[in-house]
Amino acid sequence: MPGRATTYPWEVSDAIADVLQPGWAVQPLDHNPLNAATGGIWRVRRNATTAILKILWPGGTVSGRADWATSDDPGHWNYWRREGLAYRTGLCAAAFAAGGIRPPRLLDSVDRYDGSIALWLEDVDGTPGTELTIAQFGDLARRLGTAHASWLAATGQAGWPGQPAPVAWLTVDWLSRDWLRDYTLSRPVADPVAWDHPLAAQVWPAPLRATLREIWERRHRVLAEVDLLPVTLCHHDVWPMNLVVDDAGPVLFDWTFVGPGAIGEDPANLILDTFFDGLVPIDGLPDVRAAVCDGYARGLAGALEPDDVHRAIRLSAAAKYFWLAPFMLNRIAAADRLPGVGYDARDDLAILEGRRPVLELLTDWYRTDHPR
Repeated sequence: MPGRATTYPWEVSDAIADVLQPGWAVQPLDHNPLNAATGGIWRVRRNATTAILKILWPGGTVSGRADWATSDDPGHWNYWRREGLAYRTGLCAAAFAAGGIRPPRLLDSVDRYDGSIALWLEDVDGTPGTELTIAQFGDLARRLGTAHASWLAATGQAGWPGQPAPVAWLTVDWLSRDWLRDYTLSRPVADPVAWDHPLAAQVWPAPLRATLREIWERRHRVLAEVDLLPVTLCHHDVWPMNLVVDDAGPVLFDWTFVGPGAIGEDPANLILDTFFDGLVPIDGLPDVRAAVCDGYARGLAGALEPDDVHRAIRLSAAAKYFWLAPFMLNRIAAADRLPGVGYDARDDLAILEGRRPVLELLTDWYRTDHPR
């Protein structure tokens, strides 16, 4: 894992000194620094063992980025207490258990003096998500489909269409209420979008930009189409940086966004987000797409027809990422460089080039269901 190890207490931030003991060593781990809900993540060597320390922080905003602000509203897409509640109540352990997907074990949970929460989690030893084989991607998707099928059965939606029935976990008030719509419509995109910016025109062909523009301009219609899909329990952030596969199967981290969502959303996110930040070689995209789509459909066999499953993935992809291209173009037009925070360290041109195949897949999927 990335980061450097230091020894308590000489270089440990005061932010976590109260939950450490003398002699413990810490190693900062990569995470999204913009999301104010995360106050930091560390691997901590505690005598002969290691554990992961994650601070859940009611921090408001980070660096003025209101689009990543936390909320005290339990249904908000970025409710800062949600992950702690998911661990403490056992929700994240039950969520995808039908498919054999588990979270890291909760070792301890501490309410701190400053109002934040310290989660002590199992340090999982296994293959990181950025190094999964195609077969492992397919197996993960099959397990995810199996878990989602169990939620369809529990809510009376198997064989769709059906009327969702109340299920205890889906009605707790701290689950994200309408995560996909709330998250995507809060992304900072302002019109006019520089669709013909010279740098974008150099890398993205005119037909690609035209379809990305159409998806953006019809975003409310796209979201409305997803609203008609069967509802399951979604993680809402399934991607390699939140995955490790150990001897028992996939382990899924970061349950900050968990809540009801559409069939197809989690696998769509897995396919596209695996490649957006350049963490996995782009030439693997076709094989990952095929493995995830086919594996997810196998997991849902008996609950939904394969054609409906594949359509749900396509629609969910457009609904999750209609904002990304205009957001990138806004940043470039404002001379606000794309990299510098988060996981993607490439320069602007490399990001545009690297994301082109993923955006082409997104637009191909969109055109399948929305022909001219």
